[in-house]
Amino acid sequence: MTHTLTETTLHGLPVLQIDTPLCTAQLSLYGGQLLSFVPAGGAEVLWLSALAQGAPKAIRGGVPVCWPYFGKENQPADAIQHGFARTSVWTLDDTREDGDGNVHLTLSLSAHDTTPLRLKQTLVLGAGLQQALVTHNPSAEKHDITQALHSYFAVGDVRQVRLSGLDGLDYADKFTAQTFEQRGDWTLSDPRDPGRSDRIYHAAGGHYVLHDTTLERRLRISTTGSHSVVVWNPGEAGAQAMADVPDADWTAFVCVEAANAARDIVTLAPGATHTLAQTVEVLPGA
Repeated sequence: MTHTLTETTLHGLPVLQIDTPLCTAQLSLYGGQLLSFVPAGGAEVLWLSALAQGAPKAIRGGVPVCWPYFGKENQPADAIQHGFARTSVWTLDDTREDGDGNVHLTLSLSAHDTTPLRLKQTLVLGAGLQQALVTHNPSAEKHDITQALHSYFAVGDVRQVRLSGLDGLDYADKFTAQTFEQRGDWTLSDPRDPGRSDRIYHAAGGHYVLHDTTLERRLRISTTGSHSVVVWNPGEAGAQAMADVPDADWTAFVCVEAANAARDIVTLAPGATHTLAQTVEVLPGA
């Protein structure tokens, strides 16, 4: 085997570090949260706040797991934001390396008294990143979920990036509670509401490219089992109101989230399984 797993810390958070000839990555079992992914010879793909807190708070950055609901959708007012998966301790069930040098990790979440549903997460770490949430309904009744892989992608300057693959889609703007149509690529300079973004795009096609001229790279994001995509950046004022985000860091990330959110509810019949997955590839140029 050519990979190693070691215990270390990242911004004071305990993590498992995975080193392979193809990449390095850091994973927190608290939240089952991938916090870092760096392809060999490349730059960090994910943003993690230097002020990120650990248990019992959710970790700000990386790829938080929102499950079994997104936000507080169809939940009581006192429900935990984005569900309990991101503030629970996961179990690392299996690690293996395939013939191409990719490292496969399987994690699971313990049973929870609020739902009969069970959740596993798989990660494939190589030159690119593959990640999946696998939800199984072992009960005799159907159950609904909303969910997301809430990826914080590192960018050189969010004001200089654009996201293609959304043209013509309707989106729900969570700032205004209105629905609009996307015209062209997403940018943070959209004249309708510049400098911030909190949008849920529906009927999403699952193929997006984040063009970053500052870092001179493209992130190609492909999703399956995802009917929505969320694009979020709090903007300057929003970041200043967040205790776990350095004021200046609002320009350093944008969230592009493979999701089933708002009206895109997934109903699992008894015995059924649903997989939400994303693949992230780092490409040159912007």
